[in-house]
Amino acid sequence: MGSSALSLILLLMSFIHAGFTQDSLKLTVTPHTDVFTGETVSLTCEIESDHSDWRYDWCKQEIDRCISESSDRYTVKGNTLTIRGAAESDQGQYWCRRWRDGEPDSVQSSSNVSLSVKDSPKSSLTVTPDSPVFTGERVTLKCVIESYRDWRRRNGLTYDWRNDWTPDWRYEFYKDSVILNTSDHYTVTRDTLTIRGSTESDEGQYWCRGQREERPQSSQSSSDSLFVVERPKPVLKVTPDQSVFRGERVTLRCDIQTENIQWTYSWFKYRYRYYPTTTTTTTTPEYSFTADYVSVSEYRCRGERSDSQRSSNFSDAVKLTVSDSPRSSLTVTPDRTVFTGERVTLKCETESYRDWRWRNGLIYNSGSTWPYEWRYEYKSSSGVVQSYTVNGDTLTIEQSKISDEGDYTCKGNVEGRSVSSESSSVSLKVKDLKPKPELTSDPEGAALTGNTVTLTCLVNLGTGWDFYWNKHTLTSETKTETNSYRVKIDSVSDGGQYRCRAGRGTPVYYTHYSDALWVNVTESPKAVVTVRPDKHVFRGETVTLRCDIKWGGDTEWTYRWEIEGTDWYKDSADRCTKECSSSETDDQKHRNAVSWCSTQDLILSRVEDFHSGIYTCRGQNNTQCSQRSDAVTLKVSAEAQAAVRVSPQPWLTEGDSVTLICEVPGSSTGWTFSWFREDDDDEDDGLSDSSRGAGDSYTLSPAALQHTGVYTCRAERGRPAFYTHNSSTQLLWITGKWSRVSLKVSPSRSQHFSSHSLSLSCEDQRSSSGWTVRRYTDRKTEDCSKQTGSRCRIDSLSTSDTGVYWCQSESGEKHHPLNITVHNGEVILESSVDPLVEGDTLTLRCLHRSTNSSILGADFYKDGSLLQNQTTGEMNITTVSKSHEGFYYCKTQRGESPKSWISVRAASSSLLITGVVLGLLFLILILISLLLLWRFKKNKDQQGNINQTSVLNQAPPEISTLQSGSDQICDVVTEVKKDGPDPLADVTYSEITVKKKKKKKMDKDDSMAEPNNVTYSEVKVKKSKSRDINTAGPSDVIYAQIDLQDKKKTKGKGAGLHDFFIEMKSKDKQRGKSGESGDTVYSELKNNTVGGAEAADATYAQPIKKKKKKKTRV
Repeated sequence: MGSSALSLILLLMSFIHAGFTQDSLKLTVTPHTDVFTGETVSLTCEIESDHSDWRYDWCKQEIDRCISESSDRYTVKGNTLTIRGAAESDQGQYWCRRWRDGEPDSVQSSSNVSLSVKDSPKSSLTVTPDSPVFTGERVTLKCVIESYRDWRRRNGLTYDWRNDWTPDWRYEFYKDSVILNTSDHYTVTRDTLTIRGSTESDEGQYWCRGQREERPQSSQSSSDSLFVVERPKPVLKVTPDQSVFRGERVTLRCDIQTENIQWTYSWFKYRYRYYPTTTTTTTTPEYSFTADYVSVSEYRCRGERSDSQRSSNFSDAVKLTVSDSPRSSLTVTPDRTVFTGERVTLKCETESYRDWRWRNGLIYNSGSTWPYEWRYEYKSSSGVVQSYTVNGDTLTIEQSKISDEGDYTCKGNVEGRSVSSESSSVSLKVKDLKPKPELTSDPEGAALTGNTVTLTCLVNLGTGWDFYWNKHTLTSETKTETNSYRVKIDSVSDGGQYRCRAGRGTPVYYTHYSDALWVNVTESPKAVVTVRPDKHVFRGETVTLRCDIKWGGDTEWTYRWEIEGTDWYKDSADRCTKECSSSETDDQKHRNAVSWCSTQDLILSRVEDFHSGIYTCRGQNNTQCSQRSDAVTLKVSAEAQAAVRVSPQPWLTEGDSVTLICEVPGSSTGWTFSWFREDDDDEDDGLSDSSRGAGDSYTLSPAALQHTGVYTCRAERGRPAFYTHNSSTQLLWITGKWSRVSLKVSPSRSQHFSSHSLSLSCEDQRSSSGWTVRRYTDRKTEDCSKQTGSRCRIDSLSTSDTGVYWCQSESGEKHHPLNITVHNGEVILESSVDPLVEGDTLTLRCLHRSTNSSILGADFYKDGSLLQNQTTGEMNITTVSKSHEGFYYCKTQRGESPKSWISVRAASSSLLITGVVLGLLFLILILISLLLLWRFKKNKDQQGNINQTSVLNQAPPEISTLQSGSDQICDVVTEVKKDGPDPLADVTYSEITVKKKKKKKMDKDDSMAEPNNVTYSEVKVKKSKSRDINTAGPSDVIYAQIDLQDKKKTKGKGAGLHDFFIEMKSKDKQRGKSGESGDTVYSELKNNTVGGAEAADATYAQPIKKKKKKKTRV
């Protein structure tokens, strides 16, 4: 019973609840029951209390089913149904219901709600101007939304004047799917979109719509397509051609390549560049007119659209030239005057296309032919044209007759065009006479081989003739277009008989032959070019080129000069014939001057580089020329520089021979030489001229101490004289065999390292004062840099200290020269600083800068040849001889030393020389005594036959004159016998000449320079002369010459040496002419003091025998 009661209670409670819920279920519509298409609508089932376990669905009266789940346009969420994009099909009666799962009796439904869906306002999009538009145009798109009134009317609603939504709309413009806003290219102003300067990229689909705050919030969209095309440019064409003749019909056509556009056409004619003179409009693309006067005009066309005021671009201008008709000319071949039987051709020629354009003031066209073909017609005053042959533009008369004379004309026509040209008339004359020419030659006389002879065939003819030349030895003829024929005369065989005739036409119509003319030929001489002073000259010299022609005749030649590459052959009447020298300043002017020169001598003054070249010449006599000379190459070098060298070497011992040689490199012709020696006593180191006009060598034999010095030379040649630059200096040093003064060097070697120190001192065995260390370097002759008395010290050597050092006294005496070399490198050669004597030992060492000691593993060389390879760095040569002289140096891995000259002197043999000299001296004294006695006796015997009175009148006074202080002391003794008409006098006198020491200056006999103090004793025996001055008697002269020389102290001896030379000479004097014969024998007496100045003197004789030679002035 209890459970039945419970069930009943629950059932009652459900009924009570159900009755309450049904009363509260309600369906609401948002936003409104009246909506616009496209809007979103929400339908909601509302109840007073929420029971989440209820389920809902929505039903529409017009459909058989209810909506309980979401679909494409419907969304169900709880008690709400959402319709997206409402459409007219969504109109109708809607209600909703609910229920619980498992409770079929719980279903509840709402009342019906009516939903009305109206169409949204429509939009329309307009495009201005009409599409397609041209690029660059401004395009306007306007969006128009229908008014509220029109919308209500379209939807069947009554008009409500109280609502107007037009001001509330906002407008949106789209291209494809992209919204467009105001930018540089677009402008949006409410309902208008403006596109500025449209381009092809603006093509596309455009659409617009309206938006507002109230409903309806959006209008329907409207779209339109925009097409953008390039503004077309017409093409203007002219028919028949751009160049027409006056009176022709011309058609212009304007082609515009577009679709679906209707055009009208405007035509513009320009006489000036920018402003049209006439304008014409047509509806068709063609415009025709007649060219009625000569003019040059430009035409253009343009299309205009029928649907708007827009137009195409202008076409390019087309120039139309209206010109006169071309002219024709009639030509006659071979000539307007012909001979009977000749073939005559008349040709009608229309002026060339080029000439016609030029005559009409048209711009030149590269085409030279007409673009169409001409047809020709002929007329004759005789009216017989039909009997002739006409082929195109040519009329032919095969064999002319007298009846063919007359006037002829022609004209040309163009096929299909009214163009013609008519020529002026041409007169044709026909003669019945065959001419005979006359033959002449130039030159008229004999022709020279290598030249040409011009033959001239003289005949009074018209034009068109060829000339035919015949030589009697040939069977064929030579044809020329002129009446002159140049015969090349290569040999004598080219001479002979020649004749000529004329001919023209095809077939050839010939005149008679001329009379024969004989041409004589002679062999041509060849010119020879000589050059003074030489073919190789130097800048600044004057050069003379001479053209010589060996010719036996009396021909007067003019001369033609040529430099290779110059067109020298010109008419002699136009050439220079007065002056023949070239002093031009550039190559071209010089070439012109040479080619215009016609004299025998071509003088080039102060030559320069551009005067170099290959010169030739030839002679010319009227039109005849000699053979061209062989080419002569003139070479102009830079300024001449003399060069001096010494043979065999510049380091000598007195008594040796040495030769200085002066050269001009590259030239050896025509030079004379001058020699100079630097005077060390002059502070400015000036040069003194020693010998002019000498040869190219200067020999000192024997060389003496005073020959030591610095020598230069200079060469000259030509008139006016051209001088070379002085040569570089050449030091020549002569060392005495004995010297009391020596130069000491510390360290004692000839080579030294740079930056090291060097000490030099002069040591005199008699006096340590009065000596100075001097030197000669590349710069000048000077004292040693740092002097203290007779000593010099150089604390830091440099390469500029390289040179020759010596001791020099206050009086200028020079002693003991030494060669010092300063080296920047790492290796030097240690060798004896003094010359060696035969038999000595030569020791060489290779020293390094850092250790100043011998280098192990050194190679020693003499004159470039390897001598030895030493591991000790030292090399010894025992018992040296003269053959060991030369340049020595060494090499190591650290470097190479400079070269040093090693000098070797001969050993002394004084004892042998002393004995020989004493013997010779005794023999000489005996011979002199015997000879004097014999001469005295002979003269005394002859004196008896001489008249005493005559002797008194002719003989010199018997006096003895000794002049103190003079250079000559003469003692003349005259013995006279007073009986006899023509006495002879024996004259014996002794002449003693004392020469004082003078400052040396080189002269022509410097090689035999005299010692400082010389005393001559000359004993002469003369025969007195006859009173007849025209009869010269013989005279024998015997004299002895005693030379007194001061010799310096020898090493290790305190006293001085005096040398005496006795020279015996025999001279014969006959009839005013002198001659020398026999040998010269010198006896040298040497006074030697041994053991000091106060010791006894020892005298010995040394003989020297010299063969007499003819002296050559240098």
